[in-house]
Amino acid sequence: MARLVRREANGPMEIKVGNSSKWICMCGLSKNQPYCDGSHRTTLDEEEGKVYVYNSDGTRTEVNG
Repeated sequence: MARLVRREANGPMEIKVGNSSKWICMCGLSKNQPYCDGSHRTTLDEEEGKVYVYNSDGTRTEVNG
């Protein structure tokens, strides 16, 4: 079963752990969940007000609705 989850963040959230930082994925695209792997960079050219689906091969499709 497929599940679509709406994510609006296009960057990670920093969490301080002692003297170091951990970066938590907020875009939902990281292959290393819950940690950021830089996949959010593919969201930087998304257009405001549009909805996209990211496929497992990394391609993106705009959803018309």
